[in-house]
Amino acid sequence: MANITKRGNSYRFRVSAGYSTDGKQIFKTMTWTPPAGMSAKRAEKEAQHQAALFEEQVRTGQTADNKRVKFQDFAEKWFTDYAETQLRRKTIASYRDLMKRIYPALGHLYLDKIRPAHLTAFYRELTDTTKESTYKARIDLRSLLKGRGYSLVKFSEEFGVSRSALTNACKGKNIGYDNAAKIAAGLNMKLSDLFDVANPDSRLSPATVGKYHRVISSIMQTAVEWQYIVANPCERVKPPKVPKSEAAFLTVEQAIELLDLLQDAPTHYRCAVTVLLFCGFRRGELLGLTWDDIDFEHHTINVDKATAYLPEYGVYDDDTKNESSERVIKVSDEALSALREMKTWQTECRLAAGSLWKESDKVFTNPDGGPIHPDTLSSWFHDFIEKTDLPQIHIHSLRHTFATLHIGNGEAVTTVSGLLGHASPNTTTKIYAHSIRSAQAAAADALQDLLRPKDHRRAQ
Repeated sequence: MANITKRGNSYRFRVSAGYSTDGKQIFKTMTWTPPAGMSAKRAEKEAQHQAALFEEQVRTGQTADNKRVKFQDFAEKWFTDYAETQLRRKTIASYRDLMKRIYPALGHLYLDKIRPAHLTAFYRELTDTTKESTYKARIDLRSLLKGRGYSLVKFSEEFGVSRSALTNACKGKNIGYDNAAKIAAGLNMKLSDLFDVANPDSRLSPATVGKYHRVISSIMQTAVEWQYIVANPCERVKPPKVPKSEAAFLTVEQAIELLDLLQDAPTHYRCAVTVLLFCGFRRGELLGLTWDDIDFEHHTINVDKATAYLPEYGVYDDDTKNESSERVIKVSDEALSALREMKTWQTECRLAAGSLWKESDKVFTNPDGGPIHPDTLSSWFHDFIEKTDLPQIHIHSLRHTFATLHIGNGEAVTTVSGLLGHASPNTTTKIYAHSIRSAQAAAADALQDLLRPKDHRRAQ
């Protein structure tokens, strides 16, 4: 039974936790302070209840030897002992970026003292404050770089600036703070001399706040599993509701127009976009393909890796998004035709490059054989679409188009889910709910026409 000692306004609980290997008795202690305003009689009764709860935690092993750990200290342990062995590099990098806001707000709090009110206040603060500002170059940045003897590729690699962000900055488009700061540092200039703040009044979206909630919840849930705390406070908090939005995609007619417009595009980009449209791959999955993944005889493609980019690693091969993303799919003649064209183009480029050719066995490469930077493909496609009358879609919209057209053509959701490499058909249903409803409505109309009485059909 727990020993209870009153110490000033607090109560100290002491419980036996068995014996050590040398025969010494082990004790666990906990201090509980009644909330302000609680009567002495009520506090004494509540102390008995809290002591009983603590005794049960000790008995069932739900306490840790070092329970009094601050959130930031535990989060760093979580990164080292869990994230770095279980999560993808890009996921870890995105979580590290979120910590820039999480640590100042919650890092100083002990795990067992974090309450739903702390989380709610933090999410409200995120919603009410401006997000990371974006910056727009106030000078001719491309000319400045050229005058300093830098190409975009050389500057990007030397100072760790995202190549797509550098390209966008030179085009007068908005970029994030991190890349703007790196550009300024690389040129040894003040940020304010190079850029203007482009969005001083913008706010964090509910979807972004949801990302903060998920990573905090993941860390706190691990703390529960590792017996640092008894319950995850995130389970009792709801982040801001994310408005539902339909995934951007092309209609059949627009997809046909896209293929027509691509005829004059550079071969490696045209073939890449064609395969994305006909296969529904993620960008990284496409760029991760090697020639031994392609089975021309049986019309299949094996997806088991993805190309990604991080400043500290450069362009590298990573695992697919999840286990279900590893798949072998049957592909169309159009996709295989684009792949054959890519193989011929590569052979011609290899002969032209000679000893300068960079051997990688990648299906999609630059003219020198080197891997295509994921952001470079996205930037090219963005600029290409801007010059057309098509909807202003992005590279991932080709995946949405693939899925939507399959669903509209009557393919089962489970089949489409497998083609996309989704973890569950439920994921497919959530993303493409509108397309599924439209397909169901069309099927209902078709059945109604089929079963309509003959006399009525003749009257039509």
